[in-house]
This record gives sequence, C-alpha cells and structure tokens, in this order.
Amino acid sequence: MQIVFESRDADGAQMRELSVQRMRFALRRLATFVPHAKVRFTDVNGPRGGVDKRCQVELTTDRVGTVVIASLARDWRTALDRSIGRATRVLSRSLQRAQKPVRDRSAKLAIDS
Repeated sequence: MQIVFESRDADGAQMRELSVQRMRFALRRLATFVPHAKVRFTDVNGPRGGVDKRCQVELTTDRVGTVVIASLARDWRTALDRSIGRATRVLSRSLQRAQKPVRDRSAKLAIDS
C-alpha cells in the first residue's frame, strides 16, 4: 500500500511519521483492498488558533471507488485519529455492501405461486 502525505504547515509536516504509522496500523486488515491512501493536513485559520486543524484521508480502492473523509479538531493528532477511524468504518461498510448478494424478488414470487 502506498501512502502519500501532504502538508503545507510546518507543524503538520512533523506528523508525517506518525500519520504513516497510524494509517498502516488502521488499514492492516484492509490493505489488500486499498492500494493508495493519502493524508492531507491543512490549518484552516492559520496562526489565529481555535478548532482549525483539518485532516483529510483519501482511500482509493478498486472495488468501491474512492472514500474521502475530513475532520476538524484543535490539534493534529485528534484530527488524524478521527479521520482514520471514520474512513476505516466507511470503507468496511462499503466493502460489505458490495459483497452482499442482491435478492431477486421474482424468485420469491415464483415460490409463493
């Protein structure tokens, strides 16, 4: 799995190692379905502070397309953890939906007749 990290903020760039490690850990079961992942950090308000650290996680798959999740928090670590957690839940749910067979209504009607 290839993980791309992007950050224009100097403080966000310090999170590179941790971000890659957390992504690999969180996606260890789903790594066969996710060939490419991208983590992007942006500081929405700049130096003014507040709830403005944005982390966007983008997971590209062959089966269900692309999953993009973003979250805002006070610090980089919280934004990263929220985004990764939500992205893995959404991806797991999407893969389960794609795997379930669709029941055919005409088969049920034929049995009832």
